Amino acid sequence: MSAERTPPVHAPMDQFKVTDGQLVIGGQPLSRLAARVGQTPFYAYDRQLLTDRVAALRSALPAGIKLHFAMKANPMPALVQHMAGLVDGIDVASAGELLVALDAGANPEEISFAGPGKRDIELRQAVASGILVNVESFRELAPLAKASQELGLPARIAVRVNPDFELKASGMKMSGGPKQFGVDAEQVPELLKQIGQHPELSFEGFHLFAGSQNLKPEAIIEAQQKSFELACELARSAPAPVRFLNLGGGFGIPYFPGETRLDLAPIGDNLARIQNEAKTRLPEASIVIELGRYLVGEAGIYVSEVIDIKVSREHTFIVTNGGLHHHLAASGNFGQVIRKNYPVAIGNRMDEAPVAPASVVGPLCTPLDILGDKMRLPAVREGDLVVVFQSGAYGPSASPQRFLGHPETLEVLV
Repeated sequence: MSAERTPPVHAPMDQFKVTDGQLVIGGQPLSRLAARVGQTPFYAYDRQLLTDRVAALRSALPAGIKLHFAMKANPMPALVQHMAGLVDGIDVASAGELLVALDAGANPEEISFAGPGKRDIELRQAVASGILVNVESFRELAPLAKASQELGLPARIAVRVNPDFELKASGMKMSGGPKQFGVDAEQVPELLKQIGQHPELSFEGFHLFAGSQNLKPEAIIEAQQKSFELACELARSAPAPVRFLNLGGGFGIPYFPGETRLDLAPIGDNLARIQNEAKTRLPEASIVIELGRYLVGEAGIYVSEVIDIKVSREHTFIVTNGGLHHHLAASGNFGQVIRKNYPVAIGNRMDEAPVAPASVVGPLCTPLDILGDKMRLPAVREGDLVVVFQSGAYGPSASPQRFLGHPETLEVLV
């Protein structure tokens, strides 16, 4: 007879303390924080955890590797301002994000702009701001050169490359095969030739981003190594020495049962080897790692309030005032092939034992509005606070907040 299989569990959410049965965030018990915010639902981001995360990452990576925050993960202005003081640069994906980054005090010299379909006005804003534009098509060269001529400023550019490989086992693949991102590697030499024909364009280097949300160090190492080799090869056709080399990110966080936190040690060792090799092959290059969710994801929670408890054919539904309109990712509708539960807790009953499985649902009139399905949670009452962990990235800005006309959520940095 085979042994009974133990179901996988979530990684411990021990980044937050618990005091007197209350989850503590930013030094405040959750119930008090909810009173301070003045409404539910809300997102809360722990300022100290953000600081600690960057410090821990720096200690694991070799000195000299630059850290950029990809603010698409969380563009809340107060959070971006905090991150701007911790990291070496900010990566933006639109002119709207650029304005937030500049307002946050980020150094324009260390802001880069990536994304397909950049509008001419956005490229002009980028040149006027003095930031680095990651060119993603041949079309972008002409408006960049025009903006440079009109403004009397150099257009700082790097080439975003679509390599012929991908980041294996990543949650979201952004390279390899036909992609809307970047310029195919085999076309880059011709693009570099055309860049060299425009004196207004100041070439600085390459951007390679193979994928995101990966928990396998060996896959990240392989992608970084291949990216470095490709950059060295392409540098032979470049009109100027490479001074900027963005090797992407891909560092994941554990969202689902059975996942564990990423081991940074082998990644740090590999980056040290690349850094050492770059001293001879790309001697003027600064190596950049671009991370979003890894920096902010584990520092945030989403808090909603229990407004009803229903039993339907012996199954309990905990109905809250929050749902997929605020947190599309936790509902399983943001890129998941098979829906899985984020870690969920009753934030004001952290010391109580779980009872029979129940499902946490939202108020939307759709069966997709699920925040936790058949989870073992303590017995709840109306007014209790349901917490979704790992919510610091791709929260409200990646959710359909106007769907069905329910109130929007708030965000606080504490």
